[in-house]
Amino acid sequence: MDTDMRKEAIAEVAGIDADARYRLVRFRGHNWEPVDEQEFRAEAARLFPATDLTEPGRVAWQDHPWEWPAWHPGEA
Repeated sequence: MDTDMRKEAIAEVAGIDADARYRLVRFRGHNWEPVDEQEFRAEAARLFPATDLTEPGRVAWQDHPWEWPAWHPGEA
């Protein structure tokens, strides 16, 4: 496999919106959708099971890598 293909991002993550529970994420080959951190990790594992998400370049973060909006169950 070509080295450039291995390094290609599998997902793009939009910036944090302070008023939202989710971040918008677009996995390669799919549309943008709002997901929380657990959904992001689960969907990444389902779509790209052999991928190490922490490998540089695998996830393209618009801002604040690996940070998710603060939200607690019961909040609107």
